[in-house]
Amino acid sequence: MPDPLPDLSSLRLAYTRAELRRADLDPDPLRQFQGWLGEALQAGLREPYALSLATADASGRPSVRTVLLRGADERGLTFYTNYESHKGHDLAQNPQAELLFFWADLERQVRAYGPVERVSEEESTAYFHARPRESQIAAHASDPQSAPIANRAALEARLAALQAQYPEGTPVPRPDFWGGYRVRVQEWEFWQGRENRMHDRFRYTWEGEGWRIERLMP
Repeated sequence: MPDPLPDLSSLRLAYTRAELRRADLDPDPLRQFQGWLGEALQAGLREPYALSLATADASGRPSVRTVLLRGADERGLTFYTNYESHKGHDLAQNPQAELLFFWADLERQVRAYGPVERVSEEESTAYFHARPRESQIAAHASDPQSAPIANRAALEARLAALQAQYPEGTPVPRPDFWGGYRVRVQEWEFWQGRENRMHDRFRYTWEGEGWRIERLMP
């Protein structure tokens, strides 16, 4: 039997690293996000570009998982995956998502919400071939992603067969079922932890011609 857990209700940290004031904010939330992500990278955090991606199917059933951010520009936030995965099916039924970045060491959190669209075939292909070769082959091996498989040995056998099919020096084609999605962010929230749970929270909402910024209750 595992050791019993401690009383989780008694575990807490005091957030005292920084504050976030309205005057600190960039009027453009993308620049604000890029600045915070840059600071997380400079601080040496482990994969600060990892994010929790929340989707829901047509019935409203939610699902969340971790993916990697692969682009952040004026068009939106981009990640790549298998279109036939659980998240791919969710996005086909309900093309909107929320992203969450949590940088515990900096006591910061960023949320981003918006509609989702596929990136162009050209962008997906360019990124696919920029990935390590073994990752390219693994994209083929894990199809259909999220589907049941008998055991690890069966998965490794698929991988070995594909490695034989695409030996070193042979280009690995991007599969039709794999590519990128872009979240066209319409709402951002920036959260800075503060002492005694009196956190600083600011929300940016797109209003057609510009961003409205509001402080939120902690």
